[in-house]
Amino acid sequence: MDAIVLLKNDHKTVEKLFKQFEKLAKQGSPDPKAKADLVAEMIQELTTHTYIEESVFYPAAKAAGPKDEVLESVEEHHMVVWLLSELGGLDPADESYDAKVRVLMENVRHHVKEEEEELFPDVRKAVGRKLLQDLGEQMEAAKKEAPSDPLKVSSARAGA
Repeated sequence: MDAIVLLKNDHKTVEKLFKQFEKLAKQGSPDPKAKADLVAEMIQELTTHTYIEESVFYPAAKAAGPKDEVLESVEEHHMVVWLLSELGGLDPADESYDAKVRVLMENVRHHVKEEEEELFPDVRKAVGRKLLQDLGEQMEAAKKEAPSDPLKVSSARAGA
């Protein structure tokens, strides 16, 4: 599978989880376990996605040219993985839980928009179809190696 198609599919998966959370939150006082289960899925999906981008896609993208865009993306990941880490240890009944999830969603949606509108088209032009296929295969394999702890992703470290 083409690397960019794979990443866009991940984006769609995460957006579905966000919409489910928003729907739950609109119900007034949703079941804390249901919220926690959704957030656990978000944490897993986003940690895996971040890992494969940073370990496979971004190095190739950076080598192809859009270095500043890649560096900005890594910084955005830094904020996201810390939010994920905080959410993983927070009680869903905590008054700040929903607010923290909303901040996460806003950050991820901003990041996705920039990637899909700016970075991905630039990378597609720069690297070509064959390399995107190879990267997609590498990322699919890397998903099996992804950590479950968001703080194990390289962007979690300052200056990553």
